[in-house]
Amino acid sequence: MISSSTVVNSVVEKLRQALARGQWRSGEMLPGQRELAEQLGISRPSLREAVIVLETLGLVRSMPGKGVLVLDAQAAQAQEPDAVAAASLADVLELRYTLEPFIAGLVAQSAGNQDIGQLRLTLMDMREALDAGDREAGINAYIAFHEALFALTTNPIFQSVVQQTGNALKQSAQMLRDSPEHLAARLSENEAVVRAIRERNSAQASLQMRRHILAEGERMGIALNIPDDHPGP
Repeated sequence: MISSSTVVNSVVEKLRQALARGQWRSGEMLPGQRELAEQLGISRPSLREAVIVLETLGLVRSMPGKGVLVLDAQAAQAQEPDAVAAASLADVLELRYTLEPFIAGLVAQSAGNQDIGQLRLTLMDMREALDAGDREAGINAYIAFHEALFALTTNPIFQSVVQQTGNALKQSAQMLRDSPEHLAARLSENEAVVRAIRERNSAQASLQMRRHILAEGERMGIALNIPDDHPGP
């Protein structure tokens, strides 16, 4: 039986080669998930995992509700800030604690049914990975959930800052690999965020996201440096 990671690696290589020979050029959208998965003869969850890898490599960008945009790989690489690569896990968590609860609150106010469906889809992928004991798929689904949430912000300046959060989260993916036993807790915490978003409860969505990030810090033995007057869990 071919493992999920083997399938994903094979798909990543096929797509990298297709991009290198110009099958899809910078600024174009990849075919829809269903069409592309059928072309490659794989499942859509495997395709989504492959897309996450390509995003990490700076080759594409997922745009919820629109599709997957092909990027200029050289330009994306040149724009990657050195500060992200040098960030510690504590740095990453502090940035996430600052931004993600606010994002979750905004999304609860503005997200449409399709947006919420995209968030729920990534949680389903996480659930499937948990049930299958597939560590790598679980990590990819976790990152995909938070990136999907980031993508729902609309302020272009805010989007630029949010992009750094996404990059930092990918840089720190090893912390997730080192604690696969916590995937169930991460899933439960993220489900609480989405429930609040579905209920259009902005304050609760922010609260649940703060709790999630504080719990991540506890799981990694990191005490976040949070101002005394900042709202707690």
